[in-house]
Amino acid sequence: MMSQEYVLSIDNGTQSVRALLFDSKGQLQAKGKVEIEPYFSAHPGWAEQDPEYYWKSLGEACDKLWASTDILPSQVAGVGLTTQRGTVINLDAQGNPLRPAIIWLDQRQAEVRRPIRGLWGALFKLLGLSDVVKGFQTKAQAAWLEQNQKSIWDKTEKFLLLSGYLTYRLTGQFKDSIGCTVGYLPFDYKQHRWAGKRDWKWQVASTQASMLPELVKPGELLGHLTDVAAAHIGLPVGTPLIAAASDKACEVIGSGGVEPHIACLSYGTTATINTTNTRYVEPIRFIPPYPAAIPDAYNTEVMIYRGFWMVSWFKKQFGLREQQIAEERGIAPEALFDELVQSVPAGSMGLMLQPYWSPGTRVPGPEAKGAVIGFGDVHTRAHLYRAILEGLAYGLREGKERIEKRSGVPITKLRVSGGGSQSDAAMQLTADIFGLPAERPSTYETSGLGAAINVFVGLNRYPDYKSAIESMTSIGETFEPCPKTSSLYNQLYRQVYLKMYGRLQSLYKSIRTITGYPK
Repeated sequence: MMSQEYVLSIDNGTQSVRALLFDSKGQLQAKGKVEIEPYFSAHPGWAEQDPEYYWKSLGEACDKLWASTDILPSQVAGVGLTTQRGTVINLDAQGNPLRPAIIWLDQRQAEVRRPIRGLWGALFKLLGLSDVVKGFQTKAQAAWLEQNQKSIWDKTEKFLLLSGYLTYRLTGQFKDSIGCTVGYLPFDYKQHRWAGKRDWKWQVASTQASMLPELVKPGELLGHLTDVAAAHIGLPVGTPLIAAASDKACEVIGSGGVEPHIACLSYGTTATINTTNTRYVEPIRFIPPYPAAIPDAYNTEVMIYRGFWMVSWFKKQFGLREQQIAEERGIAPEALFDELVQSVPAGSMGLMLQPYWSPGTRVPGPEAKGAVIGFGDVHTRAHLYRAILEGLAYGLREGKERIEKRSGVPITKLRVSGGGSQSDAAMQLTADIFGLPAERPSTYETSGLGAAINVFVGLNRYPDYKSAIESMTSIGETFEPCPKTSSLYNQLYRQVYLKMYGRLQSLYKSIRTITGYPK
């Protein structure tokens, strides 16, 4: 019976690995979670991790899961995998890692040693896209490896994303989901396949087509658990692994966001705003939409790189008191941080924050920095904390308006997921800044739920994604905007926030010229 079946979702994020059991109605029945070190850094700006560490942590998360439930492994019909995006791993001819994984947070840059040749190069010059192409060239990990660790690059038989690596460890197959393919790879984002032989992306590094995995659509079979993998995660040998998508893409369908008028906000390490579209719509000109967790669909995404990292930074640097009190009372620290936000008025008494902790390629430009303006003697750490949350919401509202302009579809609803969505204060100020209802999904584990949806559809337990999403997702709470507060935020957004980058851009460039930061 369908009600007796479960799906194991593996969610390998930046800060934890989670093993999650969902039933066919989308209810989370059991969970095992292991906190992980996001990365280690051998040199300034580097972010790396041992691939074996991910595999070991996955096994530990599954051990915790099975220890917490009476559900039998034999009741699991299939497995779904969702991971952080853009993390790459080099494997040798025996399938062993040649070096640590390069994490998506890594800031190293390759040199542009040769221009793009042929008609592509001429076309980029004509369209004024040299900076966009240069950004791809410098950020492509393959190019850096070829230039700086050539002996390793020459031994690289397979060059995989983390999702492809874990798929290989689980099934022995060099396959990956189209929905996971986000990064600086020779991928055709419009056609959802590896780029054609003449595509300019192949010129960036000596990447061969044979080094890349076979791509399958979300909901299709990736393979079956091997003997070793089955023992590692506690499931029967041969259990099918069904293709899901990246964590952000899975969050979208796990939040029920399948229409272009519903924007899905992710308040995670990276803050994003996404809509789902069956049309290819570039949210920012010449920046492609990413593959969605629904086959042949696109996520029009605008990102604030390392967005909620600033929230974690604040809690670490200024929130020790709240964390100690929460521990003494046996309550979640978030409740006390919400009190901190609510202790100061909307607008933070004019303290305005621009959340550009890391530079962008086009919007904002590569010279961008974070900024806080409007300090006065009335301001406390509570004002600063609220200003951080408001600045992130302003940045995502700007992304919303870019998506609306490019797609021609007004956004009428917000779905908010990720760690930050657990804060009622953050949810309310999001509704107020956007002037729209902000809906929090009934489960916090939206990326894992999205992967489970892919598996249930792939196993034909639902005829299509529409029916699966309708049955398996629901809204837990809705935060309505307050008209008076929204009016105040709208004035600050229009008259101050949108003007900050333009006024400060020349100063950012001077900082970059004088100090050489960032390299």
